[in-house]
Amino acid sequence: MASLEAVIEIGSTGIRLLVAELTDDGNKNTLDQCEMPVSLGLDVFTTGSVSRETLLQCIHILLRYKELLVSWDLKPAQTAVIATSAVREAKNRDPFVDRIFVKTGFHVQVIDGIENNRLTYLAVENCLKNAKNESLTQNAIILEVGGGSTELMLMEKGKMAGAHSMRLGSVIVEQQLRSMLGSIEDARRYIEEFIFNTKGSLENEIDLQKIERFITVGADPQIVAKIIGQKKSPAIWEISRTDFDNFADTIQNYSTEECAAQYHISQSDAKLLHISLLIFELFLRLTNAKSILVLQTSIRDGLIISHQNLPDNSLQQNFYSQITASARNLLRKYRGDEKHADFVRKISLKLYDSLAEEIALPEKNRMLLEVSAILHDIGMFIRADEHNKHSHYIITNSEIFGLDREDLDIVALIALYHRGSSKPQDDKNFQILPRAERMAILKLTAILRIADALDRSHRQKLMDFSIKRHQDTLTITTPGTHNTALENIALVQKADMFESIFGYKILII
Repeated sequence: MASLEAVIEIGSTGIRLLVAELTDDGNKNTLDQCEMPVSLGLDVFTTGSVSRETLLQCIHILLRYKELLVSWDLKPAQTAVIATSAVREAKNRDPFVDRIFVKTGFHVQVIDGIENNRLTYLAVENCLKNAKNESLTQNAIILEVGGGSTELMLMEKGKMAGAHSMRLGSVIVEQQLRSMLGSIEDARRYIEEFIFNTKGSLENEIDLQKIERFITVGADPQIVAKIIGQKKSPAIWEISRTDFDNFADTIQNYSTEECAAQYHISQSDAKLLHISLLIFELFLRLTNAKSILVLQTSIRDGLIISHQNLPDNSLQQNFYSQITASARNLLRKYRGDEKHADFVRKISLKLYDSLAEEIALPEKNRMLLEVSAILHDIGMFIRADEHNKHSHYIITNSEIFGLDREDLDIVALIALYHRGSSKPQDDKNFQILPRAERMAILKLTAILRIADALDRSHRQKLMDFSIKRHQDTLTITTPGTHNTALENIALVQKADMFESIFGYKILII
């Protein structure tokens, strides 16, 4: 049975509505779309706050969308409303969100850059999946330039190599030019310097010259695609690199009014187009891509797709595989012991699955344990002594595709507590967490400590074993003969938390 979904995105330059129908076979049919311009980015990136006038304008637009949704028999409580970089950075973010709820009934979720990347990836994957001869199996870059941020993902042979949310957007650059009375050449130098400073970090994740696919999302590249692009499918255009560069260079000579008249677009679309295309052009130069793929999709589509519950769970499985690929790439970046990490990951998941009924945590926690197992020793890059503290620092200050800030904090704390004699309950930062998060961290940490102990030698000796529970004992049986002296010593040191949380004494036979 088909279901209706509605999403509203409050962006830096506009408020956008999407109404779509989800069918049982996983297809999405767009039923209605609206977009109305606002000056949120102009306010926030100039003064730091949303002005009263812009707040009232946002409320007026949302009330109009509320009336439109009535025709689809949808209420505010049934509508997902997200806000991106402008609202995220606003000093008066909380009053802004509260006022919208009071006046319209819409509950606004302010998403971070990583969540933006997650939704964009889902939208891109779905768009390519529905097109012939298109996929994410090659080395690729996925780029979306917004008013306040640029969202970038790097794919290596279909696996996530890196995901970044950068404070580089068309509104921000335009404000820089306005404050210094600069020209478009000043904008070019500003963007070039930003990209140059970012390039080194990106090169640690993938050789940018080996990128073959340059995939773009957003309204601005769609404008260009409709003018000079070649349509490959209902939602995909292709533009040759030469044609795109020529168009991006040509448009720099036009004023906003000339651009709107020349290409028959609105003033709001034309206002920041030259800066947005300049950012795309300069990132394109880092790669060896011969053309640009422009996808007619957005994070709104991604949010609707994320609500799908496909029978084979393929969407979720593929998404989780990209999360773990991103975690592995981060470990590789810091020269971690990948064999040990993968072994601890396998043991952790085996323990988790054998205790699933007693763990009684939401499904997402299994993935958080998997990421924690991959990254628990990443702090060894800094120093072996107290490397758990260094792991906590690296994870906290990194970006992992698909994990929001709360997820990263949980993974970082699990890595922090995976060794040492001190208890999480003695940590003030742990004590102030919500009860549900505290219990998840305790259970997952207890499992990780056992898994880590079972590879104390870092030689992966217990490659095959079975787990049995009997009364108050959990027995790990290993076939053949292994010298497990180190592992038994480590268990004595690290099993206390597991025994306290789950009530089982652990034996290796």
